[in-house]
Amino acid sequence: MSIIDENDDKFESVLSIENKCTRLNLNENIYGTFAEIGAGQETVRHFFRARNPKGTIAKTLSAYDKDFSDAIYGLDPQHRYVTEHRLKSMMEYETGLIEKRISRKKHPNKLFFSYANTVATIDWAKKYKGHGWLGVRFQKVPKQEYSEIVLHVQFHENNASQQQISLGIMGVNLIYAAYYQSEDPRELIRRLYDHLSVDKIEIDAINFTGPVFENVDNRLMSLELVKEGITEAVMFSKDGHNILPANVLYKKNLLTLRGSFRPVTNLNLHMYKTGKRLFLQEEEVDPEKTVIIFEMTINNLKSEGEIDEKDFLDRADLLCSSGHTVMISSFQEYYKVVEYFAQHTKAQMGLVMGVDNLLDIFNEKYYRNLSGGMLEAFGKLFFKNLKIYLYPILNEETGEIINSKNLKVHPRLKELYKFFTDNNKVVDIEDYDKETLKIHPRKVYQMMLDGDKEWEKMVPGLTAKMIKENQMFGMRKREKTEN
Repeated sequence: MSIIDENDDKFESVLSIENKCTRLNLNENIYGTFAEIGAGQETVRHFFRARNPKGTIAKTLSAYDKDFSDAIYGLDPQHRYVTEHRLKSMMEYETGLIEKRISRKKHPNKLFFSYANTVATIDWAKKYKGHGWLGVRFQKVPKQEYSEIVLHVQFHENNASQQQISLGIMGVNLIYAAYYQSEDPRELIRRLYDHLSVDKIEIDAINFTGPVFENVDNRLMSLELVKEGITEAVMFSKDGHNILPANVLYKKNLLTLRGSFRPVTNLNLHMYKTGKRLFLQEEEVDPEKTVIIFEMTINNLKSEGEIDEKDFLDRADLLCSSGHTVMISSFQEYYKVVEYFAQHTKAQMGLVMGVDNLLDIFNEKYYRNLSGGMLEAFGKLFFKNLKIYLYPILNEETGEIINSKNLKVHPRLKELYKFFTDNNKVVDIEDYDKETLKIHPRKVYQMMLDGDKEWEKMVPGLTAKMIKENQMFGMRKREKTEN
């Protein structure tokens, strides 16, 4: 049973930072350490300024010197200091230390925590905006196994002192939320921005672990970041762990396949395999430094109104079961995807798409918000080291296979289209499978719902097996009948 007065949290809609610190300080059971590296001790400063700091602060330190940091927390495998591994080492070390030094016999009701951050603020030349990891490891029941909230932030302010202020505020919000707002992780994410805005500090990865969050699916928390407009894109790995996009994308060759994946079909699979084969044949592409990304946009997930979280997790499970890295983004236009990737890599990029998607790229309605219109968008799309690997479509009325060579675009766009095809920016996938061209993903989904078993022939074997066993995509359980 918790000994925290959570029910009293409704007395004020948004507490001031000072009042949050005061409330924590006055709780005789919440007690912990603060370890902050890289931006000064901005979080604990608020606790010292509030009433009764000795009620909460057991110790505070800043192992700013790298040798001191290594001596205390150990060497980082990547020999870096602003990493998730470093943050976790800090939190584990500090909670271990407080457990050793504070007697449980003397203080049976103590709820220990360790707050830590390791950050790099904006450099003097203002070339790098800065980023950091922060987290809290805490107990809500005495002697309970520790729970953790770990997040990565990107700084957007152009002054180091402003970034430090924002970091300090978010640190207080994080500790307070861990103890008083952790019953609802979605609300917790929103409350991290009390007295802040995403224009100042962006969270682009977050993970919840431990007994307090045993029923939390971190992929849904990733989705929440995009839904709330906190970040533009998130990624998670095949094990469902939210991963930092910058770590995945940094200096990598990137091949991306966008879709709704509801479900993954044989068409998706063949597009992926043939597109990958062509991409890896590119002279500048090193297979060892190549990442394949399956991307879904918020618009894909909202195709029928509000996002159905079970439907989203079904799609994610199918992709992750095949070992793929999944990206959820708010990017409707392809050029925004390329711009996002270009922040992290200058290596070769590729987009695998069907002819219908290419036609969308040449639809002027998507570029009315740009002062330079379509030309500006295409400059952003193809200025980078990018190629499109185009999977053909079948004209079912005439039987004609349509690719980049016989695709008809609006006469006004014909010369623009020809410029990109003539310069080898659009590469036709020629070893396509004609049978897959007859697959229409939306029809496959409807066939599943209607009980038409022909859908099973249109998806990979493992996909069909998982869908049936786990009753994915709202399928009604059907009794098996013997012939």
